[in-house]
Amino acid sequence: MPMIARRIALLLGTACSLFGIDLRYWIEPCTRPETGCQKADVQLAEWAFQAWQSASDGKLRLEKTDQISRANIRLHWADSEQGQYGETRPFVTDTMRGAEVFVRPDLRAMGPEIFSAATQDSLLRDTIVYLTCLHETGHALGLSHTADFADIMYFFGYEKGDVREYFGRYRRKLGGRADIVKNSGISTQDRARFIQALK
Repeated sequence: MPMIARRIALLLGTACSLFGIDLRYWIEPCTRPETGCQKADVQLAEWAFQAWQSASDGKLRLEKTDQISRANIRLHWADSEQGQYGETRPFVTDTMRGAEVFVRPDLRAMGPEIFSAATQDSLLRDTIVYLTCLHETGHALGLSHTADFADIMYFFGYEKGDVREYFGRYRRKLGGRADIVKNSGISTQDRARFIQALK
């Protein structure tokens, strides 16, 4: 198990209550122009957290907080100096263990073809930002990479998968932005691994 997964497993273990696992999360407001973040990206991140809670079979409760110091999981919008796509790092303070999640909403790093397509299609851009939030918060909740192209936790380094098709197949499910809530992006295998990690 990768170090991040081991440390987050400890986080999950220390957050148990009579009702399951309770965690708080914080999402950085879109106030730094250099990140390329759009105000509605905060909602995409919220939907990612909600998707994992829904996939937990009632074992996980996630609560949003406006105070970063109270959050077990802290999602930041990264700029070009903070990461290429997304990254998750564990942290430990005197009062809690947690994870710092970094998502880069400026899609220039994904290459000119994807950047151009996402510029012309706002739902493709939303797809990429949402699925990146979903993938990185999956790490924050203890999940490691997989080699299955169907999974949200898939890692392109395993088989050099088709990046555009990975996002494109999800985009084709969307008739409008609200459809993201109806299509979690979490595969059956992701969900099974997640529930197992929560036990």
